[in-house]
Amino acid sequence: MNTNSTGTDNMVGSPTSLTFRVTRQKPELVRPTESTPRECKFLSDIDDQEGLRFQIPVIQFYRNKKDDQRDPVKVIREAIAQALVFYYPFAGRLREGPGRKLMVDCTGEGVMFIEADAEVTLDQFGDALQPPFPCLEDLLYDVPLSGGLLHCPLLLIQVTRLRCGSFIFALRLNHTMADAAGLSQFMNAVGEIARGASVPSVPPVWHRELLNARQPPRVTCTHHEYDEVPDTKGTIIPLDNMVHRSFFFGPAEVSALKKSIPPEMSRKCSTFEVLTACLWRCRTIALQPEPNEEVRVLCIVNARSKFNPPLPEGYFGNAFAFPVALTTAGELCKNPLSYAVELVMKAKSDVTEEYMKSVADLMVIKGRPHFTVVRTYLVSDVTRAGFSEVDFGWGKPAYGGPAKGGVGAIPGVASFYIPFKNKIGEKGIVVPICLPGFAMKRFVSELETMLRKNADGRRAHYSAFVKSAL
Repeated sequence: MNTNSTGTDNMVGSPTSLTFRVTRQKPELVRPTESTPRECKFLSDIDDQEGLRFQIPVIQFYRNKKDDQRDPVKVIREAIAQALVFYYPFAGRLREGPGRKLMVDCTGEGVMFIEADAEVTLDQFGDALQPPFPCLEDLLYDVPLSGGLLHCPLLLIQVTRLRCGSFIFALRLNHTMADAAGLSQFMNAVGEIARGASVPSVPPVWHRELLNARQPPRVTCTHHEYDEVPDTKGTIIPLDNMVHRSFFFGPAEVSALKKSIPPEMSRKCSTFEVLTACLWRCRTIALQPEPNEEVRVLCIVNARSKFNPPLPEGYFGNAFAFPVALTTAGELCKNPLSYAVELVMKAKSDVTEEYMKSVADLMVIKGRPHFTVVRTYLVSDVTRAGFSEVDFGWGKPAYGGPAKGGVGAIPGVASFYIPFKNKIGEKGIVVPICLPGFAMKRFVSELETMLRKNADGRRAHYSAFVKSAL
């Protein structure tokens, strides 16, 4: 099967600059190498919420090793089949029971796998590998009828050899099955087996009942992240003319942001907190909601360590909350950055074991609602999720992490914080942002004003925008 692909960079008026052909073999199902238990396993009540019922894409770029004659497609396909012996629920299919309760029918049918070749070299993608990627739809092909919630493969994996001997590993996950930490745990298990291990170093743990609703369920915390907010003014982002751009925040940028808040707060707050406050404020200014309208930012917080005892190492289900910072657009835009930082810090501190139990109870009581999307921004920090450590035998990836920003049912609502090294070797965070064209210009202007105001001399004219090879 041949496809001709044309990459564009989704910026207004920008030219196409990277075009290549991808040749795919027929998709196949990769099954566990040994027989696995035939059983039904229930997802937790944290897994099983409307806002996670979608597919999430991840992409990894690997450089070739000199004189390495191994075929990455063959090595990885075989390692997946062996890893599925341990992670056999991924080889099953989702079913839905009473009360919309999801369960995995562990059928052993397998995950979908695509072998492909691309007429392009890794160098042609440029120095700055970050989302959005050219021709993503061909590097991670959406096999017709494969992307549904029920009765479909839970993982779709495509390994694409490049002309230079490098390769791309792309994966799509049904998000109800795992979060970023859980997915990277599985990918690292595949990597260990590809490098010769017979069992994963971290055995997978199912135990989804640890995050189930109590009997009887009782909501004991405030959960504004699930408020029902009517979209009376059309304030879900308009999806026409969506623009994708990525922004780099290294030591200089983070320092500039921290200089714009009081020193005492600067010492206490994390990079995540100041960056989230900054992006939320810039984004709100760019979208120009009415001053009296409520705006919110949802911060994804990994709750594994919040339990007593902590969730077992190897737990690969969804184990996070969406705590929310909430204010009016007018207050957020007119107040200094420290106002937003304080709201974000408070939201993050809300997540406790009791909070997680309260979320699980709310899911059962309210019929598994979607988190609020009206005038909402969601941020997910995957810098410590482990994607950049996944090694299939060719070393660590040149890029590893989310394949695009703005994923989910409502494009443009979510951003990821991805570990990144810029072209001068500085380590930092790259953030893909997805906004309508009219708002992106204002967003860039607001962000750069904020950065330049407190920049050191070396970066007085620095732009956080990083160009991709699109």
